[in-house]
Amino acid sequence: MTDAHRLLVVEDDETTRLRHQGYFEQAGYAVAVADCAKAMQQSLAQQEYDLVLLDLSLPDGDGLALTRELRSHSTIGIILVTGRDEAVDRIVGLEMGADDYVTKPVPMRELLVRVKNLLWRIDLARQAQQTPATPHYRFAGWQFDGLARQLSRDGIPVPLTTAEFELLQAFVSHPQQVMPRERLLGLVSHRVDAPSTRTIDVLVRRLRSKMEGEEDWPKLFVTVHGEGYLFAAGVTLGAS
Repeated sequence: MTDAHRLLVVEDDETTRLRHQGYFEQAGYAVAVADCAKAMQQSLAQQEYDLVLLDLSLPDGDGLALTRELRSHSTIGIILVTGRDEAVDRIVGLEMGADDYVTKPVPMRELLVRVKNLLWRIDLARQAQQTPATPHYRFAGWQFDGLARQLSRDGIPVPLTTAEFELLQAFVSHPQQVMPRERLLGLVSHRVDAPSTRTIDVLVRRLRSKMEGEEDWPKLFVTVHGEGYLFAAGVTLGAS
């Protein structure tokens, strides 16, 4: 890459904040830091970032609420970095729109790998958006460009996280087929701590909230008890 990716480290603990900043700067990234929710929001208003490392416990804001608010208007990469080790926090963090979740103390090399992997997928999506006439899918009133990672209905775009995109791509590639959770997990390259079939359940709930939320919208994701999920819509392939 010609320009360094820009990271925002949001962490109230000074030692952790400086360690993350120094480590990622040495790895070649442009790094800014914030010690609270207010400082984070100011930084995001002044500068575009590729990824934010967000601590859940901030003195002036809840990290989960901040994740939900940020995801509502941005496709920035979000990795939650926290001292909480409860499974419910991990699940809620993903439901709020985070791309990944790590628990302190996390080895810096592992955190670097997670950052690199997420940025790689973000870069692929950006490159695909610049490619004209890419094939895309149509189903039940929806348009989904699998290369550009764009989902829309009636011309209105619906933002997807990296994990949501990958799961939807898996479904539209295998319409009207029962897909076991284990197979879906294998088709989603996105990973979080202790990946399990529970991850798929969380992602399906997130897709349902975005794509089945209106009363007149058809049901797309059918739970097949004891087996997995079925994407109920017929899918046609075209060119954008």
